[in-house]
Amino acid sequence: MPQIRVAVAGAGIAGLTLAAALHRAGIDCHVHEQTDRLSEVGAGVQVAPNATRLLHRLGLRDRLRAVAVAPEAIEMRRWDDGRLLHRTPLGDQCHRRFGAPYHAVHRADLHSALLSLVPPDRVHLGARLVAVTQSTDEARLHLSDGTTVAADLVVGADGIHSVVREQIVADQPRYSGQTIYRGLVPAERVPFLLTEPRVRLWLGPDQHVVCYPVSSGRQVSFGATVSAADWREESWSARGDVAELAKAYAGWHRDVARLIGAAQTVSRWALHDRESIDRLSSGRVAVIGDAAHPMLPFQAQGANQAIEDAVVLAVCLADAGPNGLDAALRRYERIRLPRTTRIQRQSRANAETFHLVDGDAQRRRDTSAEISSGLDRHEWLFGYDAEQAATTSRRA
Repeated sequence: MPQIRVAVAGAGIAGLTLAAALHRAGIDCHVHEQTDRLSEVGAGVQVAPNATRLLHRLGLRDRLRAVAVAPEAIEMRRWDDGRLLHRTPLGDQCHRRFGAPYHAVHRADLHSALLSLVPPDRVHLGARLVAVTQSTDEARLHLSDGTTVAADLVVGADGIHSVVREQIVADQPRYSGQTIYRGLVPAERVPFLLTEPRVRLWLGPDQHVVCYPVSSGRQVSFGATVSAADWREESWSARGDVAELAKAYAGWHRDVARLIGAAQTVSRWALHDRESIDRLSSGRVAVIGDAAHPMLPFQAQGANQAIEDAVVLAVCLADAGPNGLDAALRRYERIRLPRTTRIQRQSRANAETFHLVDGDAQRRRDTSAEISSGLDRHEWLFGYDAEQAATTSRRA
């Protein structure tokens, strides 16, 4: 049977996971990335069991264990007095329940681990994607160095500002009204946060803070949201000002103040998403990850859903062959769209729930949080096996 040729735009977590999964399946895949060298931004990422199990199957169990932290719990607290509102147990209890651990990892470590699974001659750097065109039997990437790359299928893993997505739908990213400051702090500067490895959140009026240890516990990654009416930077990210961030969180709990005060540098990002769409492909083009369903980071599932997308698409393509691409892409959409749409909407809803001003609605949220601790409410999210869902769909 003739070999499928796949060209992937973007060498982030989504693109490299897809390349690794396709390589495992014996499918010819080349990844094209605009940067001259691969390096991820200095921030953490939470890898929940629904994604960890997939990474383990790709061969990254030991690699992740060496660099990740396994938090014992997720804790939500009030912004001013630090009162505990909600605790979700993780650690061994989560691992036993869902068959895979919950990891907190430096994004660069995860990126490096995924890159190790892809043959070096399959990753091409230093040329920006300018346009995508397609005919009935192939699609083409047009790159800034004048190169044209033809493939049976082009997959856009090129993020929220995706060029590939334009082949599927004509829409634009939507600014959420929130920015997020991200930073890394050496563990020795915040020992009060490391008595037990946890994901900690402080929820307050119009903003919140999250932090957790990464890099085998050597650093603490944090993100702090701040409302901003518009975004005037030319880029969607910029260097932040620690003093401005501290001012925005004046009056918050002392642990928040000490965490921000321990940061030497921060980056500032505009938070965008897009409306959910009803298809993830058109002709010989498909999208995954943020190119398909960009999510606000209030469910900590963006990277996890990118990993699920990649594995499911790889399973569908492995079953297809060049003459079965249309059916494979319809199958990919049937499996992924209901789940990613639900998570995308929940992430957007959490933006409101996390940021309630003190009052009746906030008190109802806090009361509900106090009685909903536990893992049962996460079964649909953490217990999901995307690869199994794709395999089962063969018989549907």
